[in-house]
Amino acid sequence: MFLPNNHAMRMTCKTIAMLVLISSCGSKDSAPKVTTERGPTLVDPDEGKGLQPIETVREKMQQVDKDTPDYDDPNFKRTTTAEPKGEKDTKKGDSQDSEWVPAENKKGASRWKDTGVYLDGKPVGFLQWAELPASIPVVWFEDKVSANKRPGTNDPGWRIARQRMYRFTDYLTAIGVDIKRVKELHVYGPKLTNTLIVTGKELQSEKAKSFFFRFGSNTGGKAIPSTPGEFGNSKVPDKISGVMVYMNKQPPKLVPDVGMIVPGETDPNTGVPYFGQPLRGGIRLYVDDKLGGIIKRQDLDPKLADTDKDGVMHYKLAEVMKRLGIDTTKSVEVWVIRDERWHEKLDAAAVTKMSFTASSQQKGGILIGD
Repeated sequence: MFLPNNHAMRMTCKTIAMLVLISSCGSKDSAPKVTTERGPTLVDPDEGKGLQPIETVREKMQQVDKDTPDYDDPNFKRTTTAEPKGEKDTKKGDSQDSEWVPAENKKGASRWKDTGVYLDGKPVGFLQWAELPASIPVVWFEDKVSANKRPGTNDPGWRIARQRMYRFTDYLTAIGVDIKRVKELHVYGPKLTNTLIVTGKELQSEKAKSFFFRFGSNTGGKAIPSTPGEFGNSKVPDKISGVMVYMNKQPPKLVPDVGMIVPGETDPNTGVPYFGQPLRGGIRLYVDDKLGGIIKRQDLDPKLADTDKDGVMHYKLAEVMKRLGIDTTKSVEVWVIRDERWHEKLDAAAVTKMSFTASSQQKGGILIGD
């Protein structure tokens, strides 16, 4: 759990681990309290029995509770695949780079695999369930979903499932965005021509309380938007590829059948306006619910590494974080998160001396400790 009167920092990675640190700086009221009754929960000891994704029919969903906190997750089915084997790379000390394609080289829809949130073109978070701010409240809905009918019975063929929903305004507030200063919010779908555009005035309206997002498998999968009927430009994509928030920059214009046109340009912008290609992968570092930095293998300076007898490079975690502007000396808790679950709490003092390795075999993740 998070200690009161302190700040928190999380580090996420695509496949291997996510790390959460808590720092002793900050005021008494600024630190979120995290327990197994809210937000991204700790690992359920009964995990592994399997949970089928909820196929939600939006029209059948009825809100049942606005304030009840989140509870321990039901059983969660995790699938793993064996790591491929390869020969040693004499330059990097790991397996052949040909087995791994950097995220920046991905094309098409794969570029948007990680649902990034950008403020005036600057990445400020990711809409992944395990990366939600610890302080964001859950809004519970009931949903009527299909269920198997037992032979020879009058089973109805459906059941009631509880669905987690999250308000966009709560999320933006949790990551430090001032709603009153937002000009527009753009919710990208798989096709940018189907972008939902919400004005700042609408974000401050009563209707915004019913402007939600959820996740495809309740506690995992792609983020999915939900709007209160006629809202914004009334375009609602079936899933979210990215979220663009404009506070100081001029928002792009959505041209029908063309896409997003940035002011001063004529061709449609197929990436993140004022930034470039969307970010994906890497080790995301969160400080007090806010994105503090991203560790990516190709950005690591080999001069900072200690190379062992097998040619494997080891980097000091605190030194890499320091170069990203993150002070680990004030941390009081560290959490490692894997497969969208908060797994281990590490000793904060030990983290300042901890090292990690980052090879192509981790595919965007890292291995920490010994």
